Amino acid sequence: MIKLRDYRVNPALIVIDVQNGFASKGGSYDLLGMDTSQYQSVIPKISELINRCRNAGVPVFYTQAVRESSGIDLLTRTHKILPKAREERIMKKPICVRGTWDAEIVDDIKPISGDHIVIKRRDSAFHDTEIEVWLRSLGIDTLIFCGIDTSICVETSLREAFNIGYDVVLISDATASSNRKHYESTLENVKGYYGIVMDLQELNLSLSAAASQQARPRLLRAKMN
Repeated sequence: MIKLRDYRVNPALIVIDVQNGFASKGGSYDLLGMDTSQYQSVIPKISELINRCRNAGVPVFYTQAVRESSGIDLLTRTHKILPKAREERIMKKPICVRGTWDAEIVDDIKPISGDHIVIKRRDSAFHDTEIEVWLRSLGIDTLIFCGIDTSICVETSLREAFNIGYDVVLISDATASSNRKHYESTLENVKGYYGIVMDLQELNLSLSAAASQQARPRLLRAKMN
């Protein structure tokens, strides 16, 4: 348990779609000519957030958006009405095909033993995935969100988490959108309707206290031995 503002919670960190295809030089978005600089700029903050959570004993869950090489799970197979920008990306280049470098989580924040990877095929981390079973088994009641894209997969996952009963927190400087207006709109939506928005500095105060509490039993055991 950690204290966030006035609340005692049992949280997990959800890292949304920080993958080579979206954020890395030579990834699909980069090769399509899309500006990925906003995504790249928050990776150091996401890395710091992940490490802080691990040190405080907060479970870390990564989502990994993938598509099959056969194209069977493409949106164009299930939707007649699809925004042009999204349709054109799908038609021009397969993005984050399962088993490729493109789909892998970026090197700077690679999962380690004890972390969890959730494979997803749509915007939400909860759509046809096992994440809720895993979260419930750990007694998680609050989800801390970071990652990309703020206004698409991050917000979609956060909204669904709220609607199935989780408290939600969004870390404002550990998430990014390619559209500043959309980014700001998500922050306002979360503050107004769903949960808490805070920056990493504020969260670190809570995580540092939790890490100190975890360290005390270890120190006591060391002294007794």
